[in-house]
Formats: sequence, C-alpha cells, structure tokens
Amino acid sequence: MGRRFCPGSAAIVPALRAFGAKLGLTAPVARARRYILFSLTLVCTALLTGSFSPPALAVEAAATQQAAGANRKMFVEATELRYDTEKNTVSAEGNARVYYNEKVLEADRVIYNRNTGRVYAEGHAKLTESDGTIIHGESFDLTDDFRDGFIESLRADTPPKPYYYPSGNTFEKGTYKTYFSAPRAERIEGETTVFDKGTYTACEACKDNPDKPPLWRVRAKRIIHKNDEKMIYYEDAWLEFLGIPIAYVPFFSAPDPTVTRKSGILSPYLAYSGNLGAGVGIPIFWALAPDYDLTFTPTYFSQQGFFAKAEWRQRFESGEYYIRATGIAEQNNTVFPVAPYGSGDQSLRGSFESKGLFYIADYWKFGWEFTLLSDKWYLNDYHVPSQTLSSNYFSETTSTVYLTGQHDRGYFDLRGYSFEGLSSHDFQPQQPTAHPVWDYNKTFDIDPAKSFGIGGQAELDFNLTSLSASSASFEAVGPRKLDSAYGLYDICQSTVTKTNPFGLYVPGQTIGDCLLRGVGGDYTRATLEASWKRQFIDPIGEVFTPFAFARANGEWLDINTTNSYTFASAAGSSTYFNLSQLNFVGNKDTSFFGEFMPGLGLDYRYPFFAKFSFASIVFEPIGQIIVRPDQQIGSNSLVNLDAQSLVFDSSNLFDWSKYSGYDRFETGTRANYGGQFTMTFNNGGYINLIGGQSYQVAGTNSYATPDAANVGLSSGLDTRLSDYVGALTIAPNSIFSFVAKARFDVSSLDARRVDLIANYNFGALTGSVQFANYQAQPVIGYDVRREGLAFSSRYKISENYFAQGNITFDMSRHLYPPAVIGYTNPGAFAIAAYGIGAGYQDECTSFSVNYSSIYQDYGSGSLVRNQTVLLQLQLRTLGEAKFNKTFLNTTSLDGVNY
Repeated sequence: MGRRFCPGSAAIVPALRAFGAKLGLTAPVARARRYILFSLTLVCTALLTGSFSPPALAVEAAATQQAAGANRKMFVEATELRYDTEKNTVSAEGNARVYYNEKVLEADRVIYNRNTGRVYAEGHAKLTESDGTIIHGESFDLTDDFRDGFIESLRADTPPKPYYYPSGNTFEKGTYKTYFSAPRAERIEGETTVFDKGTYTACEACKDNPDKPPLWRVRAKRIIHKNDEKMIYYEDAWLEFLGIPIAYVPFFSAPDPTVTRKSGILSPYLAYSGNLGAGVGIPIFWALAPDYDLTFTPTYFSQQGFFAKAEWRQRFESGEYYIRATGIAEQNNTVFPVAPYGSGDQSLRGSFESKGLFYIADYWKFGWEFTLLSDKWYLNDYHVPSQTLSSNYFSETTSTVYLTGQHDRGYFDLRGYSFEGLSSHDFQPQQPTAHPVWDYNKTFDIDPAKSFGIGGQAELDFNLTSLSASSASFEAVGPRKLDSAYGLYDICQSTVTKTNPFGLYVPGQTIGDCLLRGVGGDYTRATLEASWKRQFIDPIGEVFTPFAFARANGEWLDINTTNSYTFASAAGSSTYFNLSQLNFVGNKDTSFFGEFMPGLGLDYRYPFFAKFSFASIVFEPIGQIIVRPDQQIGSNSLVNLDAQSLVFDSSNLFDWSKYSGYDRFETGTRANYGGQFTMTFNNGGYINLIGGQSYQVAGTNSYATPDAANVGLSSGLDTRLSDYVGALTIAPNSIFSFVAKARFDVSSLDARRVDLIANYNFGALTGSVQFANYQAQPVIGYDVRREGLAFSSRYKISENYFAQGNITFDMSRHLYPPAVIGYTNPGAFAIAAYGIGAGYQDECTSFSVNYSSIYQDYGSGSLVRNQTVLLQLQLRTLGEAKFNKTFLNTTSLDGVNY
C-alpha cells in the first residue's frame, strides 16, 4: 500500500525529516520535531486500537530558513499531516495554513512535492500577500517560495485605500479596493502576475447579486501587473459599463493602485469655448525624482492653435514650491475685443506663476506667491486657474513675498505686495505696490508682585506700511463720473470734501463731489500702539476691566503732482491730473504728519445666571467708557488708504476703535453700552442675542469728521447717538441655524443695514439662504441701495446620487438709470448668477454635470452672461475625463436686449 496515513515510527521519521528538510528544520527546532513524532504515534495507536475518538488534531511545525541572505521564518499548521511514499509528497490537510515571508497560504489541503519542489493548494485556497492583497483561487500551483506558479479561477482584492470626495461645502473620506479576476493567472518571480482573459475594476460586487456586472470594469485578453514597476499593462482591452463594452483600446497602461505619482500620460481633457473653439489636452507627467516632478500639457484649440502649459514641483525637508507657465501664439486674435476692452490687438499671450513655502526655523516660515500676465484678460479668456486670483466682482491677482514668525503670544509678519487688476475698469497705474507691510504684535502678562501690584496684561502692536503708485485714484460722490472716451475709468478730481467750521459733518449739508481712494506717489506710515488691561471680579460677580493705551502715528507723503492721464477715442477724450490730490492734503506735495493719541477706559459687565430643567440662561449687561483727547495731538493727514471698509455692527460695538485699519482712530470721549443674552439647551443648541449703542460723550466725533474718502459718514456712528446694532443667532439643534445682523436708524428705527443667513441640514437635504440689504450711501460712493438674495441647496437623492443648485438675485440692478448700465429695467429680481448640477458618487466612480451662468462686467459697457457646462467622470485608479464648454451671450440678458 503506497499511501500511508499512520505509518510506524520507522517510516514516519524519514517523512518528517524530508518535510523538515524542506522547511529548513535544524537543531534549534529538534524539540518541535520530536513533539510532532510523539503526537502522531500516539494518535495512530489510539485510532488503530479504537481506544478513543480524538478531537481535531493541530499539527504544527516551526522552522527558520536562510533565503536571499536574510533570515526568514516559516510556520505551518493543519489538522492532519500526511506523507505519500510513492509520490514523495507531504501534505497538510484540514484548515491548512503556511506562513512564510509575511505571506499566508490557506487551503483545505496544501501539498508539497519533493520531486518538483512545488506547493499545491486546493479547496478554498487563499494567498494573503505582505501588502494585504488577498488572492482567492480554485487551486494554486506555486514554487516553494511562492514566487512562481499558476492560479486557477483567480480573484484578487487589494487592501482598502482612502480617498476624499466633495460633499456640499466639505470633503468626506471614503475607502476603495481594486479587484482582479481571471480564469487562469501566472505568477513570475514574485513580481509579475499575468491574468489571461482578465478583468480589473475598483467597484465592489453587488452584495445581493455577486454575478451582476460591476458599474465599470476593464476586460482584456491579457492583464500584466508588474509589482517592481508598479504598473498594470492591458492588451486588447475593452472598457465595459454594466457589462456592455463601450470603448476598445489595443494597448494601454496605468500605475497600480499603490502608486501616488508615476511618469506617463495622464487622462486627456476636452474643452470648448466660443472664442477658442474645441480643444483637447493631453497631460504628460514625469516623476523625475521622489522630490520633484514636471507636468507638461499640450492643448490644441481649433480656433487658436497650440496652447502649452508646464508645471514644475519640488519638495524639500523644510518646504516646497512650484513654477507654472502657460502660453499661446494665437491664430485668430480678432475674436477678442481690442484694448481697453480686450486683448484683440495682441497674439502672444501667456502667464508665469510661482508659489513657495519654507519653514526656515521652528517658528519661522518664508514664502512667496506671484503671477505675471501678458494682459489682464488672459486668465479669463483661457480659463487658467490661478492661486493668486481673487474672486471678487473686480478681480485681481495678488503677488507677495513674506517672512512670518509666530510663537507663544508673539507675531511677526513682513511682506511686500503687488497687484494687477483684471477688469477693464481697472487702470494699472493706480494699483499700488507695497514695499513693505510690516506687522509685529506681542502680548504678555504682568506679574503684580513685580509691578507694584499693577499686574494685568500688556500688548504691543506695530505696523509699518509703505506704498507707491503712479496715478491717484479718484471716485465721484454719488453717481460715478466715467471718462467720455471709453466709459471705463473714474476721472472725478475736483475738490476735497467740505466740512462745517467746527469740523463736524451735518447730514444733508453740501459736500465735495470727489473722493481720493488712492494716492499717486509715495506714502509711508508707521504706527505703534501700547495697551494695558486688567480684570477684577468682585464678590457679587461684577466684572471690571480698566484699560489704558497710547498710539503714535507717523506719516510721510511724497505726492506725484506731475503725471496726467488722457483717455481718447473717436467718442471723445478725458484727462485727469495727479495735481488734484493737493486739494485733499492741504496743498503739500511733500509732508510729514505726526499724531499721538493716549486714552484710558473701563469695561463693566455683570452676568446673571439661571438654570432650568431644559436649559441654562446667562444675561450680561455691558457698559464701556473710553476717554481720549478731543482730537489727535499733532498734524493730521486726511489720507486714508487702509481704513476704508468701516462697517458698524455688533461685532465691533465694544472695540476701542471701530476703524478697520491704522490710518484712522477714534477721538474724544465715547461710551458703548448694551448687553447679551444666551440660552444654552441641554442638547447643545443655543440662542444668543447681542445689541447696543454707542454715544459720543464729549470731544470731536472722528466718524463725523470725513477724510479724503469720507470714511465715517453714513456709518451710523457719525451722529452723537449712534444707530442701534444687534445680532441674533438661533441654533436649537444640528438641523437648523439662523443668524441675523442689523443696524437701525437711531431716530426712525428704519433698518439701514440687514444681513440674514439661514443654514439647514435635514439629512439628505442641506443648504443655505442669504439676504442682504444696505441703504444707499452716496457720500462714500454707493448712490443706490444694495440688495441681494441667494439660495443654495444640495439634495442627496440616495446613497450614491445627488442634485444641487444655487441662484443669486441682484435686487439693486433695477435702481440704476439705463444711461449708466446700458439696458432697460430688469425688475427687482434680476438674476445675477445661477447654477444647477447632479452627480453620482460611489467607491469606484464619480460623475457630475454642472451648468453655471454668471453675469460679469468685462468693461465693455454692458454685462455679459458667462455660461459654462462642465462634465466630469472619474474611474477611480483608472483615470478621469473632463469636458468644459464655455460660451458668452450678450444679446439676451433677463429678456432685455442691449
């Protein structure tokens, strides 16, 4: 009988020695061999005599093996161990597991053939690779080191990998796997796997119907996965959706799922634009080294020709940077308007960008961002994304270089700025260059024991700003006064704003008709502020915070009075002069101005607390008094460049100075008073209400003393009793939140400024509603009421499908006279922008289609509706495709013809 299940000791010893020799059994594991011999002999004797019926027997062999110059351990476990003397095989049967070199081979039976040196596994066979990949097969035929062999009816699953996908305004994290299958596969040297008639996908099989085709897969005559190259090659491949072939490729390759960067051709993209024509781009990526790479994207547009884009990226231990360049020699530049409305008079166009950030020490970083353009219309015409592009109505690029240090309670920031306006209304000589802007702030505690009992907290704040521009920037009070040549540029330049003999603005009085927004020439200002405060709490809970401060301001002006600018066309001409700036600065073209402002004050709060079964309540009345001189000590310039965005609301009600920058500061004695109420529910929701008023007790009201930009007028602070301000926040739970902020006229209680924001999250449905209504402020350049309404929402139809949309109404457009904006009245709900979209998202596929329509002012005297259709398809790990179509429509806007 050739096959023996329980041989005698004389036969089993050679068998164990043979299997042990394969496993590399040596003297250190002789004890394990003796244990196996004794156990098997005992079991065989008991079975033959029928003396007992044993439970499942675990047979274990441990070994060490010298391979490839490194110590590698093998461990085998199974229910039974068999030796076939005729075939010279040793088999492990019953839940057999072989552990070798961080790999695990599992099967109902594992057989080792001593003659061929091969390992066979059959019955629920599974091989787990060292990287976590799991290979299932009907049977395995492998070499003894698992490097070479064949696998029948293979299915391979890679370990899960993370990915991030957009969900509303945030990103959510998901995981995906990849799956290979083939009737037969071959492993070659442990590095290459060849799948005959194989398939590849990143889509999970349907749980209810595993035989149902996945959403997509690649089916190929041969799929070759080379681990050493981290590449997958496909021969005679079809891309299938739901089992239906839709695209054939004779050969293509892609990085395997473990690769994050790999040289090769990336997914092409398609684009269409009315001025560019149809375009196709093919990105080519070179991973030149682990720390730097290059991407070159040639694109051809049917109307404009070859468009090139190149991006270099490099990373260091302390930081990283990139350089990006794009350019084109246009074939048909006549499709664009000529200057100053467009670039139709030039054909060589391009951009050059760079951004970098380096951590040069523990608390210091150095970086830069800059953009150079051939013309201001280039980024928009070719839809080139830019890191330095702002998305305001008047778009601009901002270039900067900076050095920043931050540690503990100190902050240092030194940087320079350069700006380029991208609207046809922008006149580049008016754009300033900052060289530099320097900020320093330090806060520290004072030990009462070392300061004669003073204690408290001290703060030092310093700012240095130096600006240069060639041209002054003027703006009309009330309706804008534009040049008669093109209707693009502000040319108002007459006189400085007038005030009454006491320096106080009286509502309704006659004022000058021009504002000075920016200085033509050189402007340098340094400001140093030092402050102290200390909090005291008395036995009944009253909180007293005395404070004191001193502010010194030095300003140097070197006005350019020689430059003048003329805009001329067949329609007419207009000229304005830098010399007109002298009307705003006391006829001094070169002057030094110095100011000093000390002050002290007291902040008082008395919180009341109440606890109920469903919530807790805190009510806190607040009072504040600030005493300063009637006016700043020294000579005072009217120039204001960095404090023009004054908005009086509840957020700055209790600020010592409510100006937004350093060029202006409050004067006189002022009292701020109000209170806040907060109810916090047991479930974490809350309601908060804050409101109050400001009162000019004595001295000069700086907000009623206009500067060259009239900042302070119509702010709600320019009367002795200010307007009322308040804010209400309601967030009862995670489903809904509402914020309302408003400013009410002190006499009539009419709403002068209203902001309303509501957010909702009903699980599948999320979104927001925003409304804003600001009264007209002609003395600071807003001659009509500003009002707008915006809706945005996203609906998760199911686990995988979603729809979204947004719409914005410009409710002020109908207030402008037709002669100014060039079209008849569109009504109170003129649509400024809207968009709709839908998509599908799962672990292997992302698809979305979006349409947007935005009204933009390109400076041609009329609004243009910029419409874009964007389709995006991503097959995870395989690639993505994009199609972008953009077209302009100037003939029909809100049903009104230009």
